[in-house]
Amino acid sequence: MSVSALDLAWLERLGPWGPAGFVVAYALGTVAVIPGSLLTLGAGALFGVVQGSVYVLLGATLGAALAFGLARTLLRRRVVGWWGGRPLFRAVDRAVAQGGWWVVLLLRLSPLFPFAALNYALGITGVRFRDYLVASVGMVPGTVMYVYLGATAGDLAQVSLGRPTGWGPILLNGLGLLATIAVTVLITRRARRELDRYLTPSSNRDD
Repeated sequence: MSVSALDLAWLERLGPWGPAGFVVAYALGTVAVIPGSLLTLGAGALFGVVQGSVYVLLGATLGAALAFGLARTLLRRRVVGWWGGRPLFRAVDRAVAQGGWWVVLLLRLSPLFPFAALNYALGITGVRFRDYLVASVGMVPGTVMYVYLGATAGDLAQVSLGRPTGWGPILLNGLGLLATIAVTVLITRRARRELDRYLTPSSNRDD
């Protein structure tokens, strides 16, 4: 996977402003409800696992905050028309009213909703903005997994182009990727089971 294949070569031309450009681009893509998987993979190939994860999380959090604010204000009527009548949203709305930030965290960990669409849906629930931001930590496992995948693919691309990177880092990245995938799958399954307890009508929880 090359950087140019993901249309991120322009970031390299920004020099030291590349990370800031990436964060802004990711945030705007989130607001526009554009899936961020390619950008997340590209962050791994371009910046590496640690920096790539940080930049993706910054962009995703900024975009999520902007989308939430738009759903609460300028776009509220449109978002209500889009989501309000759906049975799944009504179940989520009740669950958020009951569990607050914890349910938002579970939603972030579970692939029940697409990330970008979920930001707008949560904007028309009763969750407080502070709790909404705190629950953004739920984006970490999935983000790191995709960035790791992008970094590993980027290393393999360098080898295929005949650029000496060494197999040691590639093997370490591969092992790290496998471990990250395993942990992410476990967390996601646990979160989905816990979330189902809130979404099912029979789970009348008072705690």
